[in-house]
Amino acid sequence: MADQTSNSSAREGMVTYCYILLYIALSSGQIFFNKWVLSSKEINFPYPLGLTLLHMVFSSVLCFVLTKVLKILKVEEGMTLEIYTTSVIPIGAMFAMTLWLGNTAYLYISVAFAQMLKAVMPVAVFILGVAAGLEVMSSRMLLIMCVISFGVLVASYGEININWVGVVYQMGGVVGEALRLIFMEILVKRKGLKLNPISMMYYVSPCSALCLLVPWIFLEKPKMDAQGTWNFQPLVLTLNSLCTFALNLSVFLVIQHTSALTIRVAGVVKDWVVVLLSALLFADTKLTMINIFGYAIAIGGVAAYNNFKLKKEATRVSSISDDSKSSSIPKAASSQ
Repeated sequence: MADQTSNSSAREGMVTYCYILLYIALSSGQIFFNKWVLSSKEINFPYPLGLTLLHMVFSSVLCFVLTKVLKILKVEEGMTLEIYTTSVIPIGAMFAMTLWLGNTAYLYISVAFAQMLKAVMPVAVFILGVAAGLEVMSSRMLLIMCVISFGVLVASYGEININWVGVVYQMGGVVGEALRLIFMEILVKRKGLKLNPISMMYYVSPCSALCLLVPWIFLEKPKMDAQGTWNFQPLVLTLNSLCTFALNLSVFLVIQHTSALTIRVAGVVKDWVVVLLSALLFADTKLTMINIFGYAIAIGGVAAYNNFKLKKEATRVSSISDDSKSSSIPKAASSQ
């Protein structure tokens, strides 16, 4: 019996590690894949808006097929028109903005430097959270924000081929992602609706696609038309879109089988993998010791931020559990 239990836990542990490795591989691979599609002369598809729009259309269609046609996955109930218009549409718009600007940045800056700039994300989330009344300013959080900002500044100072257009695009993507996370927190805390990633993709992807369609028509479609024929490689772009969808599914699997802490730690590992591998894969990436030193400082700050947030969440859950236990005591006494 004991052997069966140990074998079962060992098997579960192996499955968990496989999901984590799958997430790291897909997340890192998708970043490199997007960079290659947008920048390589072989594919010659320098249209970040078009690529992101393709991802969202593909995700919308696939979510519909999986949930409504094949019925392999289930969409969670509870969505209303009021919640959709006040929460899902802003989330979809910010998600579209994040992907558009983040992918555009790859045309101007290296993958490694883009990842370093992304480390400033907790700072943007915290500042916007304070403005929205979701976060409270404290001396500890202020110190963590300063450490992250200092690390990103040092990493930027060490960048040899800095392009400020790319920096602006990447920071715009960071702000968009921070706003998306704030809107998602509002959706959960104030609206009381918690959706799993598949349900979120089902509702958000069509909205993001529409938000991307309008700027694509005015900004990129004329350029694509000017070439005479669209250089559209169906196999490569379909595979790229499928990888994006698989990445979202892998996030769902990791969270389902582990915890929020695991996905955060895996995210930090992924960031380092991307930074180091990009130096080997792309000619436009030249890492310096100042780059790595600054990024290490920023990642240290991100780790402290994640630890602080997770402890805060654990304390909140514990207090809710204690309150529910104490409220059930009088009922037990009266039943006696």
